[in-house]
Amino acid sequence: MFDSVLSAGVLGKALEKGLIEVKVHDLRDFTSDRHRQVDDRPFGGKPGMVLKPEPIFAAVEKVRIDLNASVYLLSPQGRKFDFRVAEELARSSQIILICGRYEGVDERVNKHLATDEISIGDYVLTGGEPAALVIIDAVSRLLPDVVGKMESVKQDSFFEGLFDYPQYTRPRDFRGMRVPEVLFSGDHKNIAQWRRKKSLEKTAKFRMDLLKEEGKLSPEDLRILDEIQREKEGKTNEPD
Repeated sequence: MFDSVLSAGVLGKALEKGLIEVKVHDLRDFTSDRHRQVDDRPFGGKPGMVLKPEPIFAAVEKVRIDLNASVYLLSPQGRKFDFRVAEELARSSQIILICGRYEGVDERVNKHLATDEISIGDYVLTGGEPAALVIIDAVSRLLPDVVGKMESVKQDSFFEGLFDYPQYTRPRDFRGMRVPEVLFSGDHKNIAQWRRKKSLEKTAKFRMDLLKEEGKLSPEDLRILDEIQREKEGKTNEPD
């Protein structure tokens, strides 16, 4: 499941250059029985299978290079993965991701091995592997030289806690849909102001909660938001 993603695009180039290192481990390699069993039926009775603790503990203890490396269990009850969590993980020299499967993982893994739990969203996946790939991709792009220009990363949505402003390219007029004239003005200050306003406008529309974090917005941002609100109210009050 990992090979195709890790061999292409930005991640593939970063691995080829040695900017990051990703190792995928099969839990069956850390079993001790001849059937290489990694799961068993849950005590107390319930349909499905639960991942056993022995191979998971053995795997983590074997692959841990940094004794302080955080061990993350990917599970529905984990804290929500977002840009700030990605930044936190990017500061680590090694992170270990445990991919859950089936009906879950033996609770002793959560209580006595994992240092934290992470969820990429409120939905159910067939396993933790897709979630692990999401985390690897998001964290890797925050590391030096993985993305060609760090300026590109700094302009990403959520870098400053806001959605990115609208982007346009050729043609200037497509089926009557024209690119905003401000982008051709050559006035970089005016363009920057337009982009900031659009970024705030989009964030206010889709994720107002992001704007409520203390200290995030400057007085100028608050002025722009007030202007956006007044423009919105003016359109609402326009006669039919």
